[in-house]
Amino acid sequence: MTTEEFRISDPRTNDRIRVPEVRLVGPAGEQIGVVPIAMALRLAAEAELDLVEVAPNSKPPVAKIMDHGKFKYEAAQKAKEARRNQANTILKEVRFRLKIDKHDYETKRKRAEGFLQGGDKVKAMILFRGREQSRPDQGVRLLQRFAEDVSEWGSVESTPTIDGRNMVMVIGPHKNKSEAKAEAEARKAANKPPKHPTSDEVPADAPAERPTEESK
Repeated sequence: MTTEEFRISDPRTNDRIRVPEVRLVGPAGEQIGVVPIAMALRLAAEAELDLVEVAPNSKPPVAKIMDHGKFKYEAAQKAKEARRNQANTILKEVRFRLKIDKHDYETKRKRAEGFLQGGDKVKAMILFRGREQSRPDQGVRLLQRFAEDVSEWGSVESTPTIDGRNMVMVIGPHKNKSEAKAEAEARKAANKPPKHPTSDEVPADAPAERPTEESK
């Protein structure tokens, strides 16, 4: 793990905030109001926390009383998770013809839904033939219909555009890779049939066997 992975925009804190007054936000998010910087620093010190300038371009700047070290760590973890999810996301391709029959369309729609449920992006591509290139509006309508049909699992990230002899559109999943994996594992566990006792297993609350005539 490198230092670059945890490098984030570092706001001014405590004595580095060199302004006469700030609009102060308390540690629980409560609005305290515009106060002199000396008072803001004193309140932060009394709470044993830091004064962090969160909106330097506001008039006056907005500062919040918080644990700066914890704030930096959590922000770095979120940035790292976002990069990991982005790196794990794969762009899956689904190809159409402008004249596509209902069965073929449904097959490709279901395939795209599977990709999106798995946390991958889908690149929908229409391959134009001959004079079909003069009817891009039909391609746009087909891709818009496709986007609506898979909208439960993803949303359009890039609208239909011409790419050479093709028209492409990218749909991103609603859930990232890790969320999709966790959800799939939860569904698998929920659908797992309960274990039934074998013939060798006797329930703890089973009644004791009554003695036979020979054992008396």
